[in-house]
Amino acid sequence: MLEGRIIALVEDDEIMGGSLEQRLRLEGARVVWFKGYQRALGGLRTPHRPFDAVVCDIRLGDGSGEDLFLKLAETTVPPPFLFMTGQASADQAVRLLRSGAADYLTKPFDMAQLLERLSLLLAPGFEGDGPGFGPSKPARQIDEMIGRFAQAEGPVLILGESGTGKRAAAGRLHARSDRSAAPLISVDLSRIAGDQHAARLFGAGGAIEQAGQGIVLLERLGEASDAVQAQLLTAIWDAGTDGMRLVATEDDTARDKLRPDLFFHLSPLTLTIPPLRDRREDALWMMTRMFDGMNRRRDTPLKGISTQAEAIALRHDWRGNGREVRARLAQAMALAQGDMIMPADLFPDMAATPKTAFATLSEARDQAERVQIQRALDQCAGSMSAAAKLLGVRRTTLWEKMQKLGVERPIEDVRKPEQNRQ
Repeated sequence: MLEGRIIALVEDDEIMGGSLEQRLRLEGARVVWFKGYQRALGGLRTPHRPFDAVVCDIRLGDGSGEDLFLKLAETTVPPPFLFMTGQASADQAVRLLRSGAADYLTKPFDMAQLLERLSLLLAPGFEGDGPGFGPSKPARQIDEMIGRFAQAEGPVLILGESGTGKRAAAGRLHARSDRSAAPLISVDLSRIAGDQHAARLFGAGGAIEQAGQGIVLLERLGEASDAVQAQLLTAIWDAGTDGMRLVATEDDTARDKLRPDLFFHLSPLTLTIPPLRDRREDALWMMTRMFDGMNRRRDTPLKGISTQAEAIALRHDWRGNGREVRARLAQAMALAQGDMIMPADLFPDMAATPKTAFATLSEARDQAERVQIQRALDQCAGSMSAAAKLLGVRRTTLWEKMQKLGVERPIEDVRKPEQNRQ
């Protein structure tokens, strides 16, 4: 189950830690046990010691698991964190999930639960195998562009609104590049005082030195001063193809904060991530993926998201992008009274104006059919014949519905669907 995996265990309790270490080793994992916050912070920051996952207690004697995760996230993309928490700190764990942690277990738990959660974290597809941003045409284009940029050289500029997944795109680019064995060092300039930017980037032990031949991800690059941006331009030139590679992110409305010469140097490889209001089927796709993980943590699992809720989700603007999707779903999971998530669970703020919030029966039916057709096409790797068979309709009927509902015809792969899913 965990054969060959490298697991970091962060636990200051000798009995609990010893028991966990022993069982994880019996499952074939290599375990590095950090017995406190400070030791874990240093060990997990070591660039040439990659971990597949981190099992971490939230309460530590010299700090907290939350502080550890957030501190690591300031400078890099942490491995998947599985938190262990008491019932009293479950809200804290939920807050961590919204910050990017992978999962949590509430004490007491049995070892089988821990192993099951770890297996899910490490399973293919958890961190973006397949479509990384959704099934829509723009999302597929994003994935295609990331693949092309990953094989190219030179700096990359990623633009998009807050919450569109710029950091995830950078992580995906790193994973698909020939620099994936080297570290990805992330620096969010908006979280660092301006007079510290130069030292954090160029000083001894700074991001560029840590990265080696890896990737330096600079978030909110426009926060850097004119002088720091000029210094960064020089560093890019000096690095060439033998040093670090720069990936920068910025809000697409804030690109005027960049020096013209730096922007010109970054712009040949620019990836712009459209907001979710322009690709709403991707918002629903995100919601269904998040639902499974959240549902496993409920004492009484729900059956799913109702068709009515899906229809309204497809009409919503999602001004908060991916963060709003996660927040509304977490709220719905807490509010749901029945065995399905209903519109009022996702959008309680719309309950006062149901006439404008709810689709007509005809609109709801069309939205549901559009979603189901897209799912069938995804599962069948774009083959219309296979999708029609899966949906129980003739190929001509499927084509007519796609025309009516505005579902774009896919480019069919010559391989069989089963081969594409391998």
